[in-house]
Amino acid sequence: MTSTGNFSQRVDALHKLIAETDAIIIGAGSGLSTAAGLDYAGEDFRREFAPWIERYGFTDLYTSAFYPFASEEERWAYWARHIWFSRFRTGGTELYHRLLPLVEGKEWFVVTTNTDGQFEQSGFARDRIFATQGDYAYLQSRSGEDKELVYCKDWVFRAMAATEDCRIPTSLVPRHPRTGELLAPNLRCDDTFVEDDRWHRQAERYHDFVRRHCQGRLLLLEFGIGFNTPAIIRFPFEHMALNFPQTALVRFNRDYPDASLEGIEGHFMAFTEDISAILNKL
Repeated sequence: MTSTGNFSQRVDALHKLIAETDAIIIGAGSGLSTAAGLDYAGEDFRREFAPWIERYGFTDLYTSAFYPFASEEERWAYWARHIWFSRFRTGGTELYHRLLPLVEGKEWFVVTTNTDGQFEQSGFARDRIFATQGDYAYLQSRSGEDKELVYCKDWVFRAMAATEDCRIPTSLVPRHPRTGELLAPNLRCDDTFVEDDRWHRQAERYHDFVRRHCQGRLLLLEFGIGFNTPAIIRFPFEHMALNFPQTALVRFNRDYPDASLEGIEGHFMAFTEDISAILNKL
């Protein structure tokens, strides 16, 4: 496996790996969505959140999510727009659509820490995606005690339409339809995160996929995963490449391309180039 060499040599080696592998696991982090043009601190953010930037001094989508709003009406006016911006604004982006042909004709699975639903919106089968950290398309009980998630797309658009002066009407503050409890986004922030039946089903499907293919020719394609949550995908992928004899790991990461484990070199290749440029060559 070519872990060094010029760009063309590494692309040729990647092309050969994809052609010869039996199964592919795509592991994706926030860097992939950034590469796809989903910039959460740039011009789009400044345009869509102008009233919130002026009122609260927000600078980006990530830090604004932790703002201590004074009321539920303010909190949910912001979160309706946050969820729309992250999950329902664009549909599947071009880059995610272009990843799908990489796995066609193969056994494949996706594991991702992203909550933006880009794989599903780009044509990847929902039952082959394990979104470990949640999904912006759903709300959950704030306490985490009730395990039923609430699909929120209709509410998001109603709340946005009713937002005035960075607030929504009290009647639109979301509550659980069965218990009446205040809701929260289904995002892993603390121990109240709800892992519903589907979360556990997808976790088992992912682990079963690894068990079934770990002794064959398995290709791990890791996109844009840094060190915020490396124990979910980055480190396990390295351990699989080191311990499964026919497994290869290809990492696409501009900022953190290097492997952490010694002895992995023969099973590892890294790209720091633009992902679109790589796909153009495949």
